[in-house]
Amino acid sequence: MFQSRVFASILKRNKGGSIINNAITNLRGTKTTPFNHLRDIHQQQSPSSRSFLYCFKSLSKGHNCQYVPSATRKMSTVAASVGSESKESLRLLVNGGPKAQKMVGIWLFGSAAWVFSMVILGGVTRLTRSGLSMTDWKFTGGLPPLSNEDWLIEFEKYKQSPEYKIVNKGMNVEDFKFIYWMEYAHRMWGRGLGIIFALPFSWFLRKGYVTVRLGTKLCGLFALGAGQGLIGWWMVKSGLEEPASEYAQPRVSPYRLAAHLTSAFVIYSGLFWTALSVVMPEPPAESLAWVRGAAKVKRLALPVSLIVGVTAVSGAFVAGNDAGHAFNTFPKMGDTWIPDDIFDLKPVIHNFFENTSTVQLEHRILAITSLTSIGALWWFTRKLDIHPAVKSLIGATVGMATLQVSLGISTLLSYVPVSLGTAHQAGALTLLTFMILLNHTVRKPSASLLKSLPQVVKTAM
Repeated sequence: MFQSRVFASILKRNKGGSIINNAITNLRGTKTTPFNHLRDIHQQQSPSSRSFLYCFKSLSKGHNCQYVPSATRKMSTVAASVGSESKESLRLLVNGGPKAQKMVGIWLFGSAAWVFSMVILGGVTRLTRSGLSMTDWKFTGGLPPLSNEDWLIEFEKYKQSPEYKIVNKGMNVEDFKFIYWMEYAHRMWGRGLGIIFALPFSWFLRKGYVTVRLGTKLCGLFALGAGQGLIGWWMVKSGLEEPASEYAQPRVSPYRLAAHLTSAFVIYSGLFWTALSVVMPEPPAESLAWVRGAAKVKRLALPVSLIVGVTAVSGAFVAGNDAGHAFNTFPKMGDTWIPDDIFDLKPVIHNFFENTSTVQLEHRILAITSLTSIGALWWFTRKLDIHPAVKSLIGATVGMATLQVSLGISTLLSYVPVSLGTAHQAGALTLLTFMILLNHTVRKPSASLLKSLPQVVKTAM
């Protein structure tokens, strides 16, 4: 009791620290000093109380002290960590949890598959020479001919086209119906895609599943899809014009055909990539070693993808120039390796897009380059420490590239039958699909995932 009263008196009278020193001197003969008593209290108190006592001791010596309670410090630490995690965490493209994520993913994959089927149907339409059967175009479309009189009206329109006069002169109404239905189906299938895309998109927006980032991407893809119809008619219109000479067959502009096909490939690639990002927001990564291996694969996969894409576009120029019907031999082009007329057109740049010999030669070179580069990708990555899924995907891409080159050679040697020509066009888009999937699989993980990964994969004992 005596010590407590003395200590309280000291606290009231202390103004600079000297009184405490005098008290210590007066109490030197006692068993316990005030600061020994303070030390005992210190050992029994909580961390918050200890901080206060340390601060008081500093004040007693005339020093400054800023006391921060431990609860406040913990709150600050938690807030900082939450802020850091929010900056580094993965930003999902879909709100609403896994169910919404699955629904949006299925819709996007279905839309991509629809575009894939559009490309195949477009190939069949071109190879059967059906694309010029409809001589007018409406954005919203319309009903097909429903009576014999309607069919005769449409047939009379077609008879005025250069294709009928030069290629199909003497065609009867029944034969015309086949090519008309092919073109009509292709056009309406495209309009059906617009409905299949727009209606679920509106519903997902209303439900709040679509984030701003995803919505911006999808609006861009929808605009491209709407423009694709205009590009298609722009292409067809070029085939309805009189050819440059009476000996030339009427056909669409190779530039416009390439623009139409390339636009379809871009729409498909955008839909497929976005669908993958929705259902697989993080790449397969179970260790930092696998992440480093994936980064090395990515550096090789990007240029290889560019070569594959350029090869696909060059195939559009082969189709636009009917170059597949010339030089139906392999590996030579006729009796020579390189035809003599590859630079006949002036200016020289036109040969790469309009000269049948040059267009086919460059497509052959690009196809072999694509196969070689994909084989090199497999060779240089076969010993890398990467995810097994990436290894399997690279091997499958090599197999698809080999199949595509084989289809191309078979199509050429068989004088471009509809079946093989369509399969070759579908193979080009399939190979592009493999390259998109590979690039998406080896992309960099988010910072939050990287922090949680071990250096190497832990194998089960």
